[in-house]
Amino acid sequence: MNTMLSCLTATVLSLITTVTFADSVPVQILSAVVKDQRISEATVIIQKNGATSANGTTDSQGMANLNTEFSDSVDSLIIVKKPGYSNLVAKCPCKGMTYALSPVMTNLDGLRIVLNWGATPRDIDSHIAFPGNHIYWRQKFGPAGADANLDVDDTDGFGPETITISKKHAGESYVYAVHDFTNNSNPNSNGLSQSNAKVLVYIGQSLVRSYYVPNQTGNLWTVFRITPEGEFQDINTMRGTAVSASDVLGSVNNYLDISTRVESRSVSAGEMDSARTLNKAGETAYHAGNIEESIDLYRQAIDIDSNYGQAYSNLGLAHAKIGHTAEAIWANRKAIALANGPTAATVRASSYYNIAKIYETAGQYTDALQQYESAKREKANPVYDKAINRVRNLIK
Repeated sequence: MNTMLSCLTATVLSLITTVTFADSVPVQILSAVVKDQRISEATVIIQKNGATSANGTTDSQGMANLNTEFSDSVDSLIIVKKPGYSNLVAKCPCKGMTYALSPVMTNLDGLRIVLNWGATPRDIDSHIAFPGNHIYWRQKFGPAGADANLDVDDTDGFGPETITISKKHAGESYVYAVHDFTNNSNPNSNGLSQSNAKVLVYIGQSLVRSYYVPNQTGNLWTVFRITPEGEFQDINTMRGTAVSASDVLGSVNNYLDISTRVESRSVSAGEMDSARTLNKAGETAYHAGNIEESIDLYRQAIDIDSNYGQAYSNLGLAHAKIGHTAEAIWANRKAIALANGPTAATVRASSYYNIAKIYETAGQYTDALQQYESAKREKANPVYDKAINRVRNLIK
């Protein structure tokens, strides 16, 4: 009997020592466009390797407390959803962080850039530069016709800092950067790299690009460029400067010149295989009628290989299928930029045509005409000629 009791006790003690107790993970959800506005009744989910670990709903203060052991795992994601807002998806660590929800945008050529970070550094700033404009905390609104403004400025940690472009100007370059104002006189600071800063870019109803601060010394993070044709190009580099906030423009405006090359991140053979596997799974989901699942899979492929043209082309089709027109334009523009090989002209022509149809349906006839004409320049087609004549008559 004593032997049996001893064995039972040992077994129980062994089980106890192997149990991992979940942590209470506080997360606050704010509005991306209204300073300090708490978002209640938002669904917050922590996932690890695709499986839900915890979920909850925000209270009147925008707080959700989740019980999970995976809040600091690099394999975990936080997902935040609420009707009327774009879904937020970001990599953890998540515990004690603040996130900002972006209201759905309706402008076909608009975008919203949301910056969040941790408790330190206290003051990190968003900057966007485009011809004749530099939007940041000292100049929150551009001159008439700039179509861009700083919605929210934050100076005490966490963020958000939000810049909204209501209409991207065709033919103009844009450069977005993050400046560590707290350490602006210390080029060798690691404050920004250790801040858990993330930049989320929204178009239409969707989160389309996510950037995470590089683990590099420096106080200026140049994140991305938008070309005159509307293509997003990832820069994602850190450097050290000793300039004031107003002089950040001088540190990034070389990228406004399209002749300044943006080097693509090298992708390993294993990463390429993973991206292609995800793209194939997306195609399978699309043909099965699971369009939102296909969009998620295509986005995962692009997150691995940001220059995977076929995934962008597929993504454009999927967005268009469910009426995500702004997102479809964005994806088609990237597909145009990445098209290569013997079918490149056909891919570019069909992508321009798809964009033009969206503009025409929306009544933006001048924009539609430009895109139809671009399609014709790539490849002759009677369908393009007919569309050009039709839209010209609508403009008159």
